Amino acid sequence: MKLSAAFLAAAAVLTAAAPSMAQIVAPPDPDPLPPPLHAPNGRWAAKGWADRIVLSPAADAARGAGVAWRTDTRQTAAEAQIAEEIDGPLLGYTARTVTGATGPIQNENGQALYHQVRFDGLKPDTRYVYRVRAADGWSEWLPFRTAKAEFAPFRFIYLGDTQNDILEIGSRVIRSAFKEAGPAALVVHAGDLVAQREVKVHDDEWGEWTEAGGRAFAMTPQLPATGNHEYVDHILPGGEESRVLGPHWALQFALPDNGAEGVKATSYFVDYQGVRFIVLDGTAALDLGGLETQTRWLDATLASSPARWNVALFHQPIYTCARPQDTEELKAAWKPIFDARNIDLVLQGHDHCYGRVSNPAGAEASHADSAAGRLQGPVYVVSVTGSKMYGLNDRADTQPVRAAENTELYQLIDVEADRLSFRAFTATGQLYDAFTLTRGADGRNRLAESDQSLLALRRCDGAAGPDDRPCTAEIKD
Repeated sequence: MKLSAAFLAAAAVLTAAAPSMAQIVAPPDPDPLPPPLHAPNGRWAAKGWADRIVLSPAADAARGAGVAWRTDTRQTAAEAQIAEEIDGPLLGYTARTVTGATGPIQNENGQALYHQVRFDGLKPDTRYVYRVRAADGWSEWLPFRTAKAEFAPFRFIYLGDTQNDILEIGSRVIRSAFKEAGPAALVVHAGDLVAQREVKVHDDEWGEWTEAGGRAFAMTPQLPATGNHEYVDHILPGGEESRVLGPHWALQFALPDNGAEGVKATSYFVDYQGVRFIVLDGTAALDLGGLETQTRWLDATLASSPARWNVALFHQPIYTCARPQDTEELKAAWKPIFDARNIDLVLQGHDHCYGRVSNPAGAEASHADSAAGRLQGPVYVVSVTGSKMYGLNDRADTQPVRAAENTELYQLIDVEADRLSFRAFTATGQLYDAFTLTRGADGRNRLAESDQSLLALRRCDGAAGPDDRPCTAEIKD
């Protein structure tokens, strides 16, 4: 059983809305209720049944997948069963048992065990069911479908930061995305799935995140990127402040082990039905010396890509919608490769606002290119799913084609042979942004703005937000 080096390393260490108002009549509650106290043996403690079940694709999503889950300490072995799905009830009749690796974790919720199993040798375009074992019994049978071996159209979901109020607020957006998407093939997450250095216990937040997706996360492959909040504070021997990857990451996700040297736990690629998804770690690149090795790996991974479309996914955006300056280190290292290798989409988070940059020269240049049918791309998008909001920067009127603040969104991307269609929806399902990339005979993309009616721009006006309620967007300086 092949397991990631990151998992094996981790396994070795214990580790209700009010009616709409015409105008703002009162500020936010100056004395909000404190968050519920952490309960050591409460809701988020490990039990005798499997929880936090998350499905991941193999590097070749047509022929493999991985699953991770958590139990209490009585279930000491990673054991799962898998079978081709049938129409009758005897799902386990021909099931094969697959074993994997188990790693411990200890935190405010006590000791628990995470388990990982990888399903290899699967058939392309085939429906499977699987279940995982815990001390008190097996989970229910969970269905999923492998990718086709060749190109075929599909839809995927793109989510930005969930991070704060994950279950209370962010979950509705995740669930709305699944409801609107219909048969989404997979989900990509642009980092900061959870928070660190916030009001809640870190392990509780991971419980909230997996609960927010529920069994949909166990039946639809998840492709996460790390954000800065997947890292935890760390004091070096000399007393300097630093950060290390939190213990949950390598345990919670059974990801492909094909990333950049030194950053294999948080960089990887997946080939899914004619699209290569390339996941990078912006935090390691910016703060932990992982820029050079990821840059070389990125170039090689794009150069060897057999895919019709290439999508990059990472946390810290190259073109920001909230911060005073763009992320110049990543721009200098990665943008030339994106340009030279003709990457199609760059999906990001971190800024807690929405921004789409289709031309580095700004929105006016992008509109002119679209009107003239000139080449355009790659397209850079920043989005946010959870409750934490940042205000738009002073470039928001000129740099992005479309921007928003104080707005939770999800995105649906439809992949076709010569067309990639992107739609961003607000939490209530209103279309906020949309465009189409069309692949020409020269192999290059032209961008067409949507002719559909879009929701009016959502901006704060001083202390007033776009929902006739106070603006909660924090200004970054």
